Amino acid sequence: MTTMDGEVAAGFEPVRDAFAANFAQHGDIGAAVCVYQDGRPVVDLWGGVADPDTGRPWTRDTLQLVYSATKGATATSAHLLAQRGALDLDAPVATYWPEFAANGKAEIPVRWLLSHQAGLVSVDQPVPLAEALAWHPMAAALAAQRPLWAPGTAHGYHGRTWGWLVGEVIRRVSGRSPGRFFAEEIATPLGLDFFIGLPTSERDRLSRMVYKQPDVDLTAVPPESIPEELRDLVAAWRDPNSLSNRAFAVTDPAEIDFNSPEVQAAELPASNGIGTARGLARMYAALIDEVDGVRLFTPATLASATEEQASGADQVMVVPSRFSSGYMLPTETNSMTGPNSFGHTGRGGSLGFADPEHGIAFGYVMNHIIGGPDDMRAASLVDAVRKSLGSI
Repeated sequence: MTTMDGEVAAGFEPVRDAFAANFAQHGDIGAAVCVYQDGRPVVDLWGGVADPDTGRPWTRDTLQLVYSATKGATATSAHLLAQRGALDLDAPVATYWPEFAANGKAEIPVRWLLSHQAGLVSVDQPVPLAEALAWHPMAAALAAQRPLWAPGTAHGYHGRTWGWLVGEVIRRVSGRSPGRFFAEEIATPLGLDFFIGLPTSERDRLSRMVYKQPDVDLTAVPPESIPEELRDLVAAWRDPNSLSNRAFAVTDPAEIDFNSPEVQAAELPASNGIGTARGLARMYAALIDEVDGVRLFTPATLASATEEQASGADQVMVVPSRFSSGYMLPTETNSMTGPNSFGHTGRGGSLGFADPEHGIAFGYVMNHIIGGPDDMRAASLVDAVRKSLGSI
């Protein structure tokens, strides 16, 4: 039986039950979940094993890489700059980053970077990984890159390039790297355990990720055997020149080892944020409410940050998606806890979001990277939060 620890407020016991079931039935190895309501924690649970190789247990302060859930933290930094009047999201990117104007991009507004509408999901020539981790070569490659569709006419998930695009705007405007800006302006005031670029001093707390291989490789089975609703997606996976593949092949080599200390220490504002479920939930709580005297967004900023900017067919994910300026919005397959929720998922199952209507902020992190339609862990926890709200 998996060892669990933490606290649950009265009425939120369904979340504890769902968290236990994730270990017993859904494949969790080490994980944590945290829920805030009206600016105060009501669920803070952790359990399992942080490193299966050594048996090191998951503790209250174990850190976990959360892949694209990082985008929520980076978007928050951009909106904080906008709130302060330092950044106009509707101004051309080239206002702040003149080199970006190359190849017909002079009029692309910052907001289109945030909402995946710029057509810059890949680069024609992948950048050597060591140079990409050093930041400036990838920023220069993207500044020179031609859009892969007419900007503003479609949207497609900029899975990896988004971090350098939005992060370079943050760097140009603030004079600080995106990881440093987040640390100084968001993490420190709130006391968040969350990093974009992991300090060496924190490595001993880090969990090690385990990757689950799919039971069936859909790209290797006959097309007629694939469920009809997945055929377009599988066809994109099979095409090496599809946007679905090109979007995640921007470095050389394309595959990045996110367990690597070098990758974890670099700043990848789209994909290598490292923190606790508590850190994620607390950040989102401070976007919609006051948390221990700190509130990050004014009501006007919150409304601007969460207004839908793009929806419908996604050029990269080949399924419908919805985005505000940097955050994912609810869809049929990602309902969060209400229609006004906003947040971001991460590869393999991590999730952070806020729901202003119910005063809820949520964070879930785990080291067993599963993903796909069969991964029910985050959804079961969100369902349990919804059930708890119905009983309070």
